[in-house]
Amino acid sequence: MNQKQIQKMMAQAQQMQAGMMKMQEELAEARVEGTAAGGLVKAIVSGQGELVELSISPESVDLEDMELLEDLILVAVRNAVEKSKDLSKSRMDSLGIPGLGGMM
Repeated sequence: MNQKQIQKMMAQAQQMQAGMMKMQEELAEARVEGTAAGGLVKAIVSGQGELVELSISPESVDLEDMELLEDLILVAVRNAVEKSKDLSKSRMDSLGIPGLGGMM
């Protein structure tokens, strides 16, 4: 490999690194929503998979059946996290780096 090829590779690596940093910032700002029970329980997750908001409709609360409410919360959060992973994977794939979406 000659010096010119090495310089070109270094420049490409720097561009990729800058693109990944920008994408991480965008994912931190992105929001995806997961729901359960037709929207009675909603979870909002960042593009990095961090739970940032949870809302529970009063109609979904039955003090006699807290286990159901707990299950609805888990479903909503899991749904939002899965959407977050899909968003991350899609963004990474758009950079031409397939398979790294789960690392974000």
